[in-house]
Amino acid sequence: MTSLNELIELLERLEEKKIYYKLDKTRVDTIMIEVAVPGQRWEVEYNTYGQPGKCQVEIEKFVSNGIIYDENELEVLFRDFSD
Repeated sequence: MTSLNELIELLERLEEKKIYYKLDKTRVDTIMIEVAVPGQRWEVEYNTYGQPGKCQVEIEKFVSNGIIYDENELEVLFRDFSD
């Protein structure tokens, strides 16, 4: 279990280390911190799962494979991820 103070402490740590982040509210009971560092993006979610006062933290990391694509990759993205 974690607290609002721990969330604020994490934000202060990110700011102290000059790590870019933004806050988002993704669901009714979730606050997400989106963190961007070179070659990675993290989603740090503080979630109560509908139980006020009980909060847990989940972290998902997206890591780059280091490949840089040109504009042709946009067509691949649209082809593969459009309805």
